[in-house]
Amino acid sequence: SMAVTLNSRFQGGKAYGQRRAQQEGRLEEINKEFLCDPKFSDEEDLEEKLAVFKEKYMEFDLNNQGEIDLMSVKRMMEKLGAPKTHLELKKMISEVTGGVSETISYQDFVNVMLGKRSAVLKLVMLFEGKANENIPKPSGPPPERDIASLP
Repeated sequence: SMAVTLNSRFQGGKAYGQRRAQQEGRLEEINKEFLCDPKFSDEEDLEEKLAVFKEKYMEFDLNNQGEIDLMSVKRMMEKLGAPKTHLELKKMISEVTGGVSETISYQDFVNVMLGKRSAVLKLVMLFEGKANENIPKPSGPPPERDIASLP
């Protein structure tokens, strides 16, 4: 339809919101496939996990193109406080994709997160999840240090 072609010319909030909604719809569809996949039928809390993966993936996929590219991984790692070199990033991506692609599709992402293989990306994501759960936000002033406890 005409509306769709026109929209691609308008950059900005509305077009972004539409792309985001389309992207979310696509990821939902893929999540459904994973939910029906017998390979993952014994996975605990699969639905919750997939919901989290979807959110994470959309955080990574900054241009809503449906793929995570090197720059996206780079920015995400920096945001997670785990910056990586160009080479490390390429290695991370190829760990996830099995070396066949330079971008990470949502299927790749979920397969790695649910799979038994270890991958740097997975470790970082899991670590981030754990870190967020376990750190109680400090309240009040920091504890007093006495001279005896100084290194």
